[in-house]
Amino acid sequence: MNQMINFVTFLFLFFSATYGFSQSEVSGIVKGENDEPIPLASVSIKGFNKGVKTDFDGKYSISVELSDTLTLVYYATGYFRQELLVVGRVNIDVVLVSEVKEFDEVVAVGYGEASSKELTGATSKIDGEEVEKMNLARMDQALQGQVSGVNISTNSGSPGGSSNIRIRGLSTFGNNDPLILVDGVVYDVAGLNALNPSDIKSVNVLKDATAGIYGVRAANGVIIVETKKGRLNQKPSIEYNGYYGIQQTSKKLQLLNAEEYAVIKNEMFGLAGDPLPFPNTSLGDGTDWQDAIFQSTPVQSHNVSMSGGTKSTKYSLGFGFFSQDGIVGGEKSHFERYNARLNISTDLSDKLKLNSVLLFSNDYRNGLPEGGIGSVLYNTINAFPNDPVKTSDGNYSFLEEVSDIINPVAQIENQFNDAWANKFVGKEEFIYEINDDFTFTNRFNYNYALVDSKVFSPLVWYGPGKFANTAVNADLDSPTVEIADSVFINRGAAVYEDRQSYLDLTFESYLNYDKTFNKKHRVKGTLGITVFQRKGESLNGTAFGVPNNSLQFADISANTAEGGYLNNVGSWQFKERLMSAFLRTEYAYKYKYLVSAILRRDGSSKFGPNSRWGFFPTISGAWLISEEEFYDVKFLDYLKLRLSYGVSGNDKIANFAYRALLDGEGVYVFDDVIIPGTAIGRAGNPDLKWETTRQFNVGLDMTFWKKLDLTANYFIKNTFDLLFQPDVSAILGSYGPGGYPPIINAGDVSNKGIELEIGYSTESKKDFVFGTNFNFTRIVNKVTGVPEGVDFLPGASFGVGGSVATRFEQGYSIGYFHGFETAGVFQTQEEIASHPVTQEGAQPGDFIFVDQNGDGVINFSDDSDKTNLGSPLPDFTMGLSINLNYKNFDFSSMLYAVLGQDIIRNFERNQPYANQLDYVIERWTGPGSTNEHPRLTTEPTRNTVFSSYYVEDGSFLRLRNIQLGYSLPSKWIKRLKMERFRIYLAVNNLFTITKYRGYDPDVGSGGALSAGVDYGIYPQARTFMGGVQIKF
Repeated sequence: MNQMINFVTFLFLFFSATYGFSQSEVSGIVKGENDEPIPLASVSIKGFNKGVKTDFDGKYSISVELSDTLTLVYYATGYFRQELLVVGRVNIDVVLVSEVKEFDEVVAVGYGEASSKELTGATSKIDGEEVEKMNLARMDQALQGQVSGVNISTNSGSPGGSSNIRIRGLSTFGNNDPLILVDGVVYDVAGLNALNPSDIKSVNVLKDATAGIYGVRAANGVIIVETKKGRLNQKPSIEYNGYYGIQQTSKKLQLLNAEEYAVIKNEMFGLAGDPLPFPNTSLGDGTDWQDAIFQSTPVQSHNVSMSGGTKSTKYSLGFGFFSQDGIVGGEKSHFERYNARLNISTDLSDKLKLNSVLLFSNDYRNGLPEGGIGSVLYNTINAFPNDPVKTSDGNYSFLEEVSDIINPVAQIENQFNDAWANKFVGKEEFIYEINDDFTFTNRFNYNYALVDSKVFSPLVWYGPGKFANTAVNADLDSPTVEIADSVFINRGAAVYEDRQSYLDLTFESYLNYDKTFNKKHRVKGTLGITVFQRKGESLNGTAFGVPNNSLQFADISANTAEGGYLNNVGSWQFKERLMSAFLRTEYAYKYKYLVSAILRRDGSSKFGPNSRWGFFPTISGAWLISEEEFYDVKFLDYLKLRLSYGVSGNDKIANFAYRALLDGEGVYVFDDVIIPGTAIGRAGNPDLKWETTRQFNVGLDMTFWKKLDLTANYFIKNTFDLLFQPDVSAILGSYGPGGYPPIINAGDVSNKGIELEIGYSTESKKDFVFGTNFNFTRIVNKVTGVPEGVDFLPGASFGVGGSVATRFEQGYSIGYFHGFETAGVFQTQEEIASHPVTQEGAQPGDFIFVDQNGDGVINFSDDSDKTNLGSPLPDFTMGLSINLNYKNFDFSSMLYAVLGQDIIRNFERNQPYANQLDYVIERWTGPGSTNEHPRLTTEPTRNTVFSSYYVEDGSFLRLRNIQLGYSLPSKWIKRLKMERFRIYLAVNNLFTITKYRGYDPDVGSGGALSAGVDYGIYPQARTFMGGVQIKF
């Protein structure tokens, strides 16, 4: 009996030692390749129906029975399954690899997403972090230099200013803006800048004919912006990103000081035989008007966001505030923006999903006159350095000698221009998964904007005879207006108020099909319809007699205009519609051979009844050469050839431009009495249709050594049926007062170019990480056709009331410069007499002009001796970004370069007393003194006609952003219960290398025919800033 008890006890102890003590806990963290924890990942024991889920921090702990063959299986949705032998370990951290394969980045395309491997078109993607780290107020500026084929030029560097976005060149002398979609909602370029750059997840640019899925609106390319989203099964994550900076002007012009000014003005008057204006030229430096105008001003940004998700819902929301004062005018040139964003995606069932997006922005801007004659900077450049800002009695000086130059400091003080914009943008999207192959999407988008503006025009006096005076004298007495015979009333100060509202509504339904047959043949298709409507309306009014000439009473309701006779109101409204149907089919064989076809049919209310509907087809294909069995190039891991050709349109014209307007002036005789009336203004054109662009693209995508990515594209982009408004004869009945010709389709433009993008990065898990991206674009633009009977279309003028300086003409680029070419300076009268070409009125010190037509005479009365002086369109654009990380330090920089663009220097006033740039110190003063700059005199000469002398090389290299950051070590931030704490210092526009004499060589324009004409552009600021990023 005792032996039996001992035996049982032995067996119990044996099995306890063998099995009981082999029970153990294995724990660890499951992360992704980005080092982020993966919540709710599955951890199970292979061969057993036993497992656990990771928590929101990716942590897990599982009870196991240790053995030599014990294997744990790790899996999460969107990641490859991974199996690991435990081999006695009790702590195992795992990094799961994303199912998005190498070379297979997901890219947003029209009505869906595609992996980069599937793409058959020319598409570029910018990560939201690249946009955010630029720390710029405007989205468009943050995109500059980031993508090949996309040229962004600045219309103004003022707070809330605008830019031009051009994809693959200028295609028309009308509106060249691309189609912009934010989470599927149509935006305009101005609306794009209402977005908070911190809310951006990615920006995708469709550059070739595959953008034709958007039909009549896609000729100028498509920009697809996606805002940030949450993730399923993610605990709430809160992030703060803020910075504060000081701005200053990046450049001041080299103007004459008071002594130099006096010497030169005496010389000018003396050569003309006039009395010298300055008996004493020892005036010292005098007034530096640029120092009086430019200021160091603050800029700041604060953004808070939260994202997360449950098993069925993911969310992301953000709030932002941005404030910027102008380097000219300070608080008088201010921009302020509040943003809110909400992005929710909910699985209502296993098959039905609801995506909701709400974006709100509130903008406030007050501004100053800029970018033209009479602007603050124009007056600053031309103001006299011998006059003080204020006289001894404390009043602003009058600068009396020139009527159209006023004291710029006084001008700033008397500007009251305010604008407010509230923008509500939303999307409600239902996605129903019919089965494994079919998905149906039903989407409703809205975009509502309410824009208010107020301009107060007080009674001001800038000096005798000044064009900008609104008072009759320095006592600010009001001018009078005769409203009837010998009946006069005071005009007083005025206020203008305007309210505009815009509403875009879009309804879209489309069916997606995706099925793979025999693991070789993948077929995808999209079939859908779109109904888009935009309407807008405005009500405005002007009232006079603002009480006390005071901003406090600057409201229409407070006006004291006698009888209200001078007050007036105005209004407008419009509505436009676009109806579309589209079909896209895609086929892939073994992911080696891909082909895609698109057909879209659009009907637009903007065009005539005879041409309202149109078809826009596209065909594209790709061959993944590196997937072929015969392919064996070790250093070239990935190689794809792409081809595309298609047709798209441009509908960016005024509403109902095809209609005739009864807004001309007519005179009729009734009963022998002449009666004034109305007549046809603009003639109608029921055949008016959209501009059509046909584009061919061939491209290569390559990856070398798994580190170096290269994308190259060659494209031909031809645009036909450009919209013109040529002169017509009186036969049409639209010739006369108030009459103007119809808009017609005529004229063609060609853009040909090469794009190159190169990206390189080292392994991200090492202490030292290096990455760089370079892009290069070369575009040749040429006008290939103009309307019959039209030689050219005139553009911008030079100087005040000067000749036309830019043109739209066949054989040249859009907006090329057309004028006289100089060939030095006449040194003596003998040289003039012996010169083989007769140049009327020439004297020693005057320009030598080139005889272009060879008739022996310089003809100033026509264009026969004018020639091509250059183009505002650059030959090359380049962008280079560099990123370095060493342990907890990070460094980044962004360089942008433009080569081969020309600029017209058009900000100098041709008046005897106007100040000038100091290059005139090197003027011609006698034989042999110079062969570059002409003599200076107050008498009329041909030296001021538009010529190559006023055209400068506008090439430049700019350091757009440089940044140095430091992130606290993980062991420190864990104690603080944070995920990230980073501080950084940054500088925007640290330097610009250029030969251009103006403020800023980045000269944009609202119109294609005025590009490159610098009236004194508001320069982009140099900004020094510090910031912090915190994530919980």
